[in-house]
Amino acid sequence: MPALLELQQSMRAQLLGYATPRDAARAQRLAIYRDTRSGTLVNALRLSFPAVQRLVGAEFFEGAARAFIRAWPPRSACLNDYGADFAGFLRTFAPAAGLAYLGDVTQLEWAVNRALHAEDSVGLDLARLAVLDPPTLSCLSFRAHPAISLLCVQFPADAIWRAVLQQDAAAMAAIDLGCGPVHLLIERGAAGVQVHRLNAARWQFSARLCAGTPLYELFDHGAKCPDADTAAWLADHLSLGRLIDFNLTAPPAGAPP
Repeated sequence: MPALLELQQSMRAQLLGYATPRDAARAQRLAIYRDTRSGTLVNALRLSFPAVQRLVGAEFFEGAARAFIRAWPPRSACLNDYGADFAGFLRTFAPAAGLAYLGDVTQLEWAVNRALHAEDSVGLDLARLAVLDPPTLSCLSFRAHPAISLLCVQFPADAIWRAVLQQDAAAMAAIDLGCGPVHLLIERGAAGVQVHRLNAARWQFSARLCAGTPLYELFDHGAKCPDADTAAWLADHLSLGRLIDFNLTAPPAGAPP
């Protein structure tokens, strides 16, 4: 008698279409379930990637989505979590090879979807910072709002995304695909999800800040960059509620005060 693991692996292979049951009636029942499952996942991807679908057309999108579902089955029961790997998949999907920017647009749309469904969090209460001793401030590292994403992409994905969703043919025609790389910050605010384009220095500071890099390291790096205005950038992030908490991170032994 097959072990439980063998039965589970066999059932998974049959549900994903990697194997066919010998029993015809069972094969028919599984086919119905498999088609329903695939249709549900395709619809979930359509909701998460509307601009991508418009770029390639409904038929192409469905074919790509079904190929993705076969290669990357869900790892969570929550449909909002499905699609994180779609951009990487499309970058290597042979039928999409002529659309070099497609992966970047897909990556941006996933960040927008992530921002849309991220949990609500309140911006950091600045009074908590006001009571800290000045020498302590440089040891702060911050936690970013869960809706924040920072992307560096080769193509102007933000311009393509907006033009496609707004069905603006003139804007689409005016896009310079060679203007990259493009540095983007995606967030959710009172006006909904917003996509901002930053210059390289500000993006690098923001990415390291949101990744939890301590201030003494950020300001040390900023002092070496003539275009950096790290104090103003930090104040901007704090005032806009992009940072929700902080930790104290002691500098390494021997580091200058």
